Amino acid sequence: MNKLYKSTILISAVAFTTGLLSACSNNGKSDTTDGAIVQKDSLTDYVAQRLPIYERVKLTTNLNQLSVNDRKILPLLIQAAEIMDELYWKQAYPQRDSLLATIKDEKTRDFVNINYGPWDRLNNDKPFVSGIGTKPEGASFYPYGITKAEIEKSDMADKFGAYSVIQKDSTGKLITVPYHVLFASELQKASSLLKQAALIAEDAGLKKYLNLRADALVTDNFTASDYAWLDMKSNGLDIIIGPIENYEDKLFNARTSYEAYVLIKDKEWSKRLAKYVKLLPELQKNLPVATKYKTETPGTDSELNAYDVVYYAGDCNAGSKTIAVNLPNDEKIQQEKGTRRSQLKNAMQAKFDKILVPISKELIDAEQQQYIKFDAFFANVMFHEVAHGLGIKKTITGKGFVREALKEQYSWLEEGKADILGLYMVTGLLKKGELQGDIKDYYTTFMAGILRSVRFGVSEAHGKANMQCFNYFQEKGAFERTAKGTYKVNFEKFAAAMNDLSAFIITLQGNGDKVAVEKAQKEKAVISSTLQQDLDRLTKKNIPVDVVFEQGVDVLGVK
Repeated sequence: MNKLYKSTILISAVAFTTGLLSACSNNGKSDTTDGAIVQKDSLTDYVAQRLPIYERVKLTTNLNQLSVNDRKILPLLIQAAEIMDELYWKQAYPQRDSLLATIKDEKTRDFVNINYGPWDRLNNDKPFVSGIGTKPEGASFYPYGITKAEIEKSDMADKFGAYSVIQKDSTGKLITVPYHVLFASELQKASSLLKQAALIAEDAGLKKYLNLRADALVTDNFTASDYAWLDMKSNGLDIIIGPIENYEDKLFNARTSYEAYVLIKDKEWSKRLAKYVKLLPELQKNLPVATKYKTETPGTDSELNAYDVVYYAGDCNAGSKTIAVNLPNDEKIQQEKGTRRSQLKNAMQAKFDKILVPISKELIDAEQQQYIKFDAFFANVMFHEVAHGLGIKKTITGKGFVREALKEQYSWLEEGKADILGLYMVTGLLKKGELQGDIKDYYTTFMAGILRSVRFGVSEAHGKANMQCFNYFQEKGAFERTAKGTYKVNFEKFAAAMNDLSAFIITLQGNGDKVAVEKAQKEKAVISSTLQQDLDRLTKKNIPVDVVFEQGVDVLGVK
């Protein structure tokens, strides 16, 4: 890395910190958050209230299913993932070390680590450290305090690039710096670890992918490795690694964050799921929306797999934990080849047992609690990921891809589309006899799933998506809140609301109408006082909001 980039990073980090401190407010007044009164100047009190919302879970699996060589590869993949964790810290909050150095309380340090910074990710990014202001929408991807207009008016070629940051040089001019230059040292180490793993790998597909992904990390050219990843069929080990999701960039929804999942495939479960992807074209034709919005043909060379996840790092480990993944995000690859939908079975089971079931006992109507089933939860989450492949990728109004047209409004609406079209898929597959079970199981478990997810708040994409669904369904009478303060599904109206919301979202995407999407967010992606009171009941009952993992080579017993 040359001296210009080094000095630019330092200036940017200082500006980031200075801006946050200047925005602070520490007047001793109280704020209400998640039903609790929190003194702004009492960090340990706040942490004492908020840390218990996370249930600790050990990430383990049966390693006997792995070959001797795969067991040698596993620690290398975890080491590479740990580097992604370090890089994500640099993106989300570059001042980690200086912040942690000021904190002696172990629980507070844990809470900072869970949130990858001083903002409570499951409480609408509330700053919980004295002297820290509002979380910057652009994280550290952009100069602190810069406006969207300044960037939009600039003549930088890569101003909306996925794999670069925008900084100011010594003269104050805006420049872009590629990730592979900015993080050259760390990426070279991660690349070397993947190359070492590739040398040991016996599976030809895994070997090819690891080599290509290693090259991609140090060039920011991920296309070849994405194709190679989709081509893998017989591997037992897997790693998703690199700058992937753009949730952290709330300014333009453009820049990607580093993350990694280390996965072990459950081959039996995966075999059971294989048939569903082939049904995508027929499901696309039957979408409840005008024909012009469903002319695209979804790729069917995709895989639907179940895994045990043994390591989370970076973006996917921040705040609420991901339990299913649909990748790659490249729309061209999606249209040509499809995606791989990865269901993280052990993490999913933990959330169902520790969170969804207790929530259901408190908030779902007593007569309908019998319909809360893990298989339904698994299917709803799984088809959420599959449903990312349905609908529309390119606008019908000449505005390009939906992602480009909607910019920072894209992610939350896309997550809402996947939620509702996943439910549409479940409904259609049950009717065709391709899926087993009672529709009441899937609808009631979906309702409980919304009540689980809205506890994440509305500061991130999934929270906004869930609140849109909740409010839309409530308006359509798809459920009622009983006199006992529980929620009861109206199964007929649930199906009708599902179809109406599907059409509404796909139409917004197909039109590329960013103004209309912003309006929908303001009107629907909000938590009412009544719902908040119900969610507060869950907190008072000490029902966790999410999980935090004990993970790594020691937990797995590998070296």
